[in-house]
Amino acid sequence: MNDVLTLLRNHRSFRKYKKGVEIPEEKLDAIIRAAQAAPSWINGQHYSIIAIKDQERKNKMAELCGNQPYIAECSVFLCFVADFHRVKVASDMHGKSFQIAGEEDLLMVAATDIGLCMQNALTAAESLDYGTICIGGLRRNITATAEFLNLPEFVMPVVGLCIGVPDVEAPVKPRLPKEAVYFEETYQTDVMPLLEAYDQEIIPFSEREGFASYTERLAKFYDRPYYPNLTEQIKERGFLGGK
Repeated sequence: MNDVLTLLRNHRSFRKYKKGVEIPEEKLDAIIRAAQAAPSWINGQHYSIIAIKDQERKNKMAELCGNQPYIAECSVFLCFVADFHRVKVASDMHGKSFQIAGEEDLLMVAATDIGLCMQNALTAAESLDYGTICIGGLRRNITATAEFLNLPEFVMPVVGLCIGVPDVEAPVKPRLPKEAVYFEETYQTDVMPLLEAYDQEIIPFSEREGFASYTERLAKFYDRPYYPNLTEQIKERGFLGGK
């Protein structure tokens, strides 16, 4: 394997960081420029990245994201937001109405662009020997977080990324068997035996996180809406026909 493949397959999520460590500006700039190099729909780059470095603001972000301490501990917390404010400005510049603002596809476009962008940022950070962890809790309190970040209409928080120097080593977590996620020509539905095998392989990690198995965790997680008021908060941002 080459160095890129080795780096990608060695990814781990770190939940403990050395406090008070600053990332040099040139390294953070390199991470952001790598993130910007990701592909995007029509080259629209439907995202923005907001870096939170101030300790008090990181503390507040940790609270807004569900009291996740690693947000407060890390060197910088990157907030990836779906951004159609620039599209609205471009529409105004050329006398167009931006009527598509209420379409569900905007969220799929933004989520795809953000996912690619954040993965580039994560890989760049890890190539510089920093640890990372992705934070889906950024959308736990969309309205309050949008106010905290001063987001205009058509801009919405989606996911965050902690970057810092790890304080505790983390093992590489096994992934599902390739046969469970990769198919040729058509989808294959007979995955139960593969899930059962994976349950056994990942037992040490499941027990550490308080679950008997991988499948039990999935079943409990998706048993009810995780963010019950999400649709209303998305509409407040101008999406899904809101405002």
